[in-house]
Amino acid sequence: MKQFMGENFLLENNSAIKLYHEYAKEMPIIDYHCHLDAKDIFENKRFKNITEVWLYGDHYKWRAMRSNGIDEQSITGKTTTDYEKFLAWAKTLEKSIGNPLYHWTHLELQRYFGIYEPLSAKNAHEIWEKTNALLALEEYSAQGLIRKSNVKVICTTDDPGDTLEYHRKIRDDDTIKVKVFPTFRPDKGLDLNAPGFTQWIERVGLATGVKITNYSEFLEAFEQRIEFFHKMGCRASDHALEKVPYLESSQEVIEGIFAKALQGETITDTDIERYKTAVLQFCGRKFAKLGWAMQLHIGALRNNNSIMFKKMGPDTGFDSVHDHPVAFCLSRLLDLLAVGGSLPRVILYTLNPKDNAVLGTMLGNFQAGGIPGKMQFGTAWWFIDNKTGMIEQMISLSNLGLLSRFVGMVTDSRSFLSYTRHEYFRRILCNLLGTWIENGEVPADWDMVGGIVQDICFNNAKTYFEFPAR
Repeated sequence: MKQFMGENFLLENNSAIKLYHEYAKEMPIIDYHCHLDAKDIFENKRFKNITEVWLYGDHYKWRAMRSNGIDEQSITGKTTTDYEKFLAWAKTLEKSIGNPLYHWTHLELQRYFGIYEPLSAKNAHEIWEKTNALLALEEYSAQGLIRKSNVKVICTTDDPGDTLEYHRKIRDDDTIKVKVFPTFRPDKGLDLNAPGFTQWIERVGLATGVKITNYSEFLEAFEQRIEFFHKMGCRASDHALEKVPYLESSQEVIEGIFAKALQGETITDTDIERYKTAVLQFCGRKFAKLGWAMQLHIGALRNNNSIMFKKMGPDTGFDSVHDHPVAFCLSRLLDLLAVGGSLPRVILYTLNPKDNAVLGTMLGNFQAGGIPGKMQFGTAWWFIDNKTGMIEQMISLSNLGLLSRFVGMVTDSRSFLSYTRHEYFRRILCNLLGTWIENGEVPADWDMVGGIVQDICFNNAKTYFEFPAR
């Protein structure tokens, strides 16, 4: 019997062990998609206790706690103490074997706090005291945790109307060694029926000095914001798509749709799809000129529980996997950009593993000379960000494309402790390749296979995104 989450955790053979410890373990991290706050990084946020690090805003854990029958007050309530919430999480974790949260939580305890004993209700108070004592130290500040994790680049997720004030401050502060770049996330400008759409348009207009009264002025302001983000080091956009839109229309039609939205009229689903297609086409063309990567996160069905949505708002743990067809509209959208000679680098993520082959084969239709792996199959994401999901994604990619050109893992997280997810991914990657070596499917050429491991862990992302020096 192996030690619980010992040094060879998830490494099932000697080749996997060699690949991880000699090639993957010490590689630095580029976290090119996360939801950290640049303000927290610049101000070097300190954490009052482990609950603040673990449970504030972590809807992954909230869902597990609800599944364990924990009352909402003990999860997100304002009258419950942080210790009570931590104890509720400890009780839930005991019941979470098989869920990646079980491994992630214990990796964080091991790597950051030196705690190798499994967390449970029995030892919760002891672990509460030990973690909180360490969090009081300077090295456990936001920047300290980033340094501990060997992170070189962080890409936050930012609205086009953001000032990027704290990105600028980080850039100008020579004492902050990690590079922190914004990512352009224009989702609020794509859903014309969303509450607050007109206010969002006004915010973007104020940020650019453009009074937006029509679609053409909106595109002018949008282009200005893209240029501003680029100057601030942005090299990627991010788009959350419940389904992939594709419905071409004339400029005149889009102008009319946009005008109705500005007047507060309800827009039909068909017209929203026309509008989204036009905006994504505009963005793609601009991104191609700037050398950005366009990330498409496909397939989240959000805010399913209307009662809880009204009470708590979005991103609180009531989303799930969508099963909408993907292939045709994705093909047409990418081709629309390619025909114009303006298809940017693209990273396609699916939340539904049924679409792994769709994305894996779609990539090959639009690859281009001069940019290895221009079209990327993004890492297993959100609900499939687990051992099974990662293996299935990498096997699909290797079967249908080039695993060796993969830009690797992201945390997709709001927590400064989530960098252990890169370790989790690297162990799974090394075990997959190590098993192929053991089975005689891949030669035991350590320079070649070890080099591929290091490329996927760090080098490919560094080359792909072409981040500025500062």
